Amino acid sequence: MSSASDEVSVFQNSRTVVKKILAGPQREGDGAVVRRSIGRPELKYLDPFLILDEFYVSAPAGFPDHPHRGFETVTYMLQGAFTHQDFAGHKGTIRAGDVQWMTAGRGIIHSEMPAGEGLQTGLQLWINLSSEDKMVEPNYQELLCNDIKRAELDGVEVKIIAGESMGVKSPVYTRTPTMFLDFTLQSKAQVNQKIPESWNAFVYIIEGEGVFGSLNSSPVSAHHVLVLSPGDGLSVWNQSSKTLRFALIGGEPLNEPLARYGPFVMNTEEEIDQTIEDYQQCKNGFEMAKHWKSQ
Repeated sequence: MSSASDEVSVFQNSRTVVKKILAGPQREGDGAVVRRSIGRPELKYLDPFLILDEFYVSAPAGFPDHPHRGFETVTYMLQGAFTHQDFAGHKGTIRAGDVQWMTAGRGIIHSEMPAGEGLQTGLQLWINLSSEDKMVEPNYQELLCNDIKRAELDGVEVKIIAGESMGVKSPVYTRTPTMFLDFTLQSKAQVNQKIPESWNAFVYIIEGEGVFGSLNSSPVSAHHVLVLSPGDGLSVWNQSSKTLRFALIGGEPLNEPLARYGPFVMNTEEEIDQTIEDYQQCKNGFEMAKHWKSQ
């Protein structure tokens, strides 16, 4: 990382912003509100990323019992707490700064509900799985806030949820190779972050405003998603007087056919039809659905 303020590129091929979308609020689940940046008409899919939501939930709203198959969900709490329980008996609560990395694989039915008073907020990312991984057994990786590795230099702090930054690596195993970095830049700070050249990558701005990719570009404010061009890294400047916080997320594209129906993501329509049948008949991964309801 460099704190140099001039625009001498530290990368052979710096990434720039090729698409900017403001994620407006919409209703999801049972009374919940989300700002959906990926998975909306203007940006239906950014291989391997299916959805990115910034969610806002106050009890009794939430995401009651629902199924998944064929992908992973990453839930990163920004404020408050959420309790998750599934039909296999797994139950836990994640609080501000905690991460749950869930591999739905061949099938999960679960609920995600607020665990406290007031407003609960966070990010949820859906990552597609390759055809060979879509029917793996479900799995969880959970990281408490204090267990998430972080690094700090020259007014920049980064929490390394997945991947690597400033020489620090996350222990999270990503079946679909992925980086997920939470950056906070103080006023006048700059960061240069390497990104594997073959990966798709984007930024979601959580707080403040920043200049991304080129010093000549205009500042972009919170709740925007920025799709990045190909390249080996991204430079970001905080030229404002306030703190800038953003997630930088990248992943290796699967380059596979995509078939999706709500919470089911497969490769073909035939596999979607089979998934619906499996779910309705409680078989092939959904056996425990027959007698389960969340508490």
